[in-house]
Amino acid sequence: MSKFKALTDLELMQEVANFESRALEELYERYSPLLYTIIKKISPDEQTARQILIEVFVIVWRKIQKFDFAAGNVYTWLVTLARNKAIDNLRRSRSRANSLDFYDDEYEDFYILPIFARDIDSLDFETAMTFKPKVERALSKLTDTQKYVLHLAYYEGFTIDEMADKLNVPVETVRSKILTALQNLRDSLVVK
Repeated sequence: MSKFKALTDLELMQEVANFESRALEELYERYSPLLYTIIKKISPDEQTARQILIEVFVIVWRKIQKFDFAAGNVYTWLVTLARNKAIDNLRRSRSRANSLDFYDDEYEDFYILPIFARDIDSLDFETAMTFKPKVERALSKLTDTQKYVLHLAYYEGFTIDEMADKLNVPVETVRSKILTALQNLRDSLVVK
């Protein structure tokens, strides 16, 4: 057994920061199935999803110094990074005529890399999986409209303005639906 298999996620990230390629391979082994599932939900084309997954781990390797080791939130950081990269790819494919061709380190740092508040609770894979049934129950309590606007925002990367155009409703209606859906989710999740 590799010494890296026994390491925690945070320890693996520290090894990646030391440019230990085996640590990155172990991180890939642990997280690629989950991240691929998230990416594939956003970007259903298999070839594109695989490419985005590879790009996510290239970003981890290149931008490991941007990870907040003090917070140590590896799971949330990787999941958010994968979602951000997939959404960016989706938006670029939707707006070929627009000016989304520009992509450099500064763009990546601002739009792709996750940044969290310092007081956010750390979450690991095992803990996240224990919350899964509770989250599914909370989602099932939402109306179809609330689920749809959250889906458009989270999985399809639509802005509020784009959703309003797509749904042919005022921006404030979309904003209200999203806020209500998020409030209902929060209320369902905090109830014991």
